Amino acid sequence: MSETMRAVTLTAFGGPERLTVAEVPRPAPLATEVLVRVRAAGINPVDWKTRDGHGLPGAVSLPVILGWDVSGVVEAVGAGVTTLRPGDEVYGMPWFPRPAGGYAEYVTAPSRQFARKPSSVGHVEAAALPLAALTAWQALVDTARVTAGQRVLVHAAAGGVGHLAVQIARHLGAEVVATAREPRHGWLKELGADETIDYTRERFEHATAPVDVVLDLMGGIDDTDVRSVAVTRPGGLVVSLPGGVRDALAAAGEAAGVRTTPMIVEPDSPALTAIAGLVDAGALRVEVERVFALGEAADAHRLGEGNRTRGKLVLDLTR
Repeated sequence: MSETMRAVTLTAFGGPERLTVAEVPRPAPLATEVLVRVRAAGINPVDWKTRDGHGLPGAVSLPVILGWDVSGVVEAVGAGVTTLRPGDEVYGMPWFPRPAGGYAEYVTAPSRQFARKPSSVGHVEAAALPLAALTAWQALVDTARVTAGQRVLVHAAAGGVGHLAVQIARHLGAEVVATAREPRHGWLKELGADETIDYTRERFEHATAPVDVVLDLMGGIDDTDVRSVAVTRPGGLVVSLPGGVRDALAAAGEAAGVRTTPMIVEPDSPALTAIAGLVDAGALRVEVERVFALGEAADAHRLGEGNRTRGKLVLDLTR
């Protein structure tokens, strides 16, 4: 096995042109870690925000290999690993928010930050899942504890996290209200949305009945977080991502008797196993809009930053 690998490196914060492919040292697994040969790497908004220098404060220093979503094959295991063995197909979101180095031919991470990938999909689809699906799962299942019969409002429902959140909320038995541009409405209804609202044509708080939970994936854009309080029942919850709870949201929630909370997604092998089960059961599907080669990472970032993507973008390292 070669001691080097191809990776997309970032040596200075800035635009997509800062992403360059280079030969770098291949990592080796330490005790409790596995070495995974990456077959595909998912791309998320946090990737280009980090590239621009606007990621989570203190989480990343230069030089760095971006990317957290990976799907691949275990190549080697470190001492003490008992849950995985070479040849296992796995997927995961290792190390987040610390760098994982997903835009590379190999990654290392603790074995229990991975799970066996869904058997019914390939590596491209599996790599599109971890960060987005874990965000939706941890927000709806662990944080909001959504139950059957509740009403859940998902903002930015056509995006990577949003379209998976619609399906997970539906799986939990909730009635789902989704905001997105009108061309996405038919697709979102296929995924399980009961109501769809075109936020560019009408104010969502005037277009739907009260809800129990809001998953705001807009990060406070157009005061979506504060406006969500007006449509949330007293005692309900607004989960605000990715920027957290602004002072204005906290004040509005307190005045209305509505709970508010931030959330940062974490590596979560048991949740990944549950998500894989939903995928294999046909209850959850990920939309991949476009697939790029490793050397096209800059083009993928340019497309993603346009905020018009339906579902996810993925790097295919087998190309």
